[in-house]
Amino acid sequence: MKNLFKNNVLTANIPAVLAIGGVTFGSFLMAPNSVSAQDMAKKPVLVITNKVMPTTQAAPSSNIYNSPKRVPEITAAQITAPAMSSVGETVVGRKVNLLNKDLFALESRVDRLAAQLSSVSQQGKSMAASYYASVATINTQLQTGTTPGNPRLVGKLNIAQKNLETLSSNIANLNSLSMEIADAASKGSYLLDSTRSMYNLSGAIEEDHVRLAQIEDKINASLVDISRVQNNVSDDITRTTAYLTTERDNLRTLALAVANGDLYGKSLASQTFSYHQGNANMMHNASLTSAPTAPSQRLLAKIKFDRSNVEYEQPIYAAVQSAMQKYPNAKFEVVAVHPTSGNTAQLAIESTKARRNAEKVLRSLTQMGLPLDKIDLSYNSSNEASTSEVHLFLR
Repeated sequence: MKNLFKNNVLTANIPAVLAIGGVTFGSFLMAPNSVSAQDMAKKPVLVITNKVMPTTQAAPSSNIYNSPKRVPEITAAQITAPAMSSVGETVVGRKVNLLNKDLFALESRVDRLAAQLSSVSQQGKSMAASYYASVATINTQLQTGTTPGNPRLVGKLNIAQKNLETLSSNIANLNSLSMEIADAASKGSYLLDSTRSMYNLSGAIEEDHVRLAQIEDKINASLVDISRVQNNVSDDITRTTAYLTTERDNLRTLALAVANGDLYGKSLASQTFSYHQGNANMMHNASLTSAPTAPSQRLLAKIKFDRSNVEYEQPIYAAVQSAMQKYPNAKFEVVAVHPTSGNTAQLAIESTKARRNAEKVLRSLTQMGLPLDKIDLSYNSSNEASTSEVHLFLR
């Protein structure tokens, strides 16, 4: 301490208050020619203490030490989690939603058409039952004997006539229904083509293709239903038309029998046409032709159903019209041909396709005005066929 205060100049700059161990000592040094003791006592300059000194917070450094860092480990469960694969709705997904709405509308339409066909068929069945009940009553009375112009039989005859008129109006309803079903089939084919074309669109995810496959199967199922309804409508039109033609002749004969009080039987205009299995061994042409030939079994046309929409109606119409002009009494044979290559399941599928296509050609021919009794159906296989075909023969 003595060495510290030897120099008067040095001691003049030392404060007059000293704190040791938390105890402050009073002023004990006074340097001459210095500041007053009162000024030096205001605040100690040097404090000696045994307390822990406060730590100072260093200023944050820059990001120069932030790399490299350890990334979190990725597990297989995180990769397969739904959140990892969720990308939201894609452009293809939105198109799939629109297709789904169109498919729902098509399915509803098919259900409505099927219900409408069932209603018309049920009405026709009821009218046919009432007609045959009236005719059976008349024939039974004529068989046991009656008076000429019996009023009871005349009343039954009028009921039978009204039943035939109702059945005739059903044909108009069936024709209208057939046109609507054909429009639904066109809509279904368009939806199927649109669905298949979307597989090639860019920007789709796996889930979009799964939904497309589901929609494609549903559209195919709807097309099968439409084809079935088409066949049923065509059968009803053909059967009802032939039925009306025959029964109108029979009813005229029956009216004469009631007027005379005698039993005559069926009209002579009623004829029976036999159905037989045709022979398709003479299939040799590979292209569609419409040239009519002699009225032996000759090939008029060969239709290959190697794509979804085959336009065959115009050539078929020209071939049949030309043949009918030359041979008015000629008959025709529609042959469903399927290939022979493949396993049993493939052969069954191709045979079904060929039969369905043959029914389509038959329906087209009847819609063109060709009587059903002039058409025979047959089925065969061919080693030369690579897909389902339908052959039309003139007989």
